[in-house]
Amino acid sequence: MFIKQLKAFLFFWACLLGSQFALAGPMGFKDSYMAMGDFNNNWRELFINYAITPRDALGVSATYMRSDDKTKTRTLEEITYTRLLKRWNLPNSQANLWFMGGIGALQAEDTQLGSSRDFNKTMITPGVQFDYETTRIYFATTHRFYRASDINHDYSSVRAGFSFYEADYDQTQPWLIVEARHMNGLSDKTEITPMLRLINKNFFVEAGVNNFSQPRFNFMYIF
Repeated sequence: MFIKQLKAFLFFWACLLGSQFALAGPMGFKDSYMAMGDFNNNWRELFINYAITPRDALGVSATYMRSDDKTKTRTLEEITYTRLLKRWNLPNSQANLWFMGGIGALQAEDTQLGSSRDFNKTMITPGVQFDYETTRIYFATTHRFYRASDINHDYSSVRAGFSFYEADYDQTQPWLIVEARHMNGLSDKTEITPMLRLINKNFFVEAGVNNFSQPRFNFMYIF
């Protein structure tokens, strides 16, 4: 009886941890689709990918970027590839190293001193993400190159947070997440945003206000 109860307990926590840890990464389990969005005044991104293996996903994304002074706008549509490079399964936590990249069409507009210049270019976006998570603590750092001819909009972010309490598998768990991010060539400031994250099984939503008093909303859904 004790062995059966122990196995049931371990299975429960494996399911619980697995579901929450899966939400930390940029792809889901094999044969699943992941949709994710990130929206505020100067950055709007929407992507969907399909996990062709437990470690590989192909997808498409659309990104809108705007400079703080509103003189530069960028719209990017790309084909993306995600790869789980390494996973560390620890007794009560999990860590992952990801490759994320894409290639696509960039439409850009620069407006300065009353004149406007439009141009189209091919952009590549290779990058890496490292994340670490337990049922109570979360950390992730990302660096991604956004490069086209004569354009460098490299993106860096660091986010960390904690959950307010433990939750069962079918319950909603609230987290406080704080993110700092910066995009080269579009802002000379670092955006810092505290957000409330709500996780439930295969989705999460995040909402907050950044240090420029701009609202931000994120979501992720695996299906």
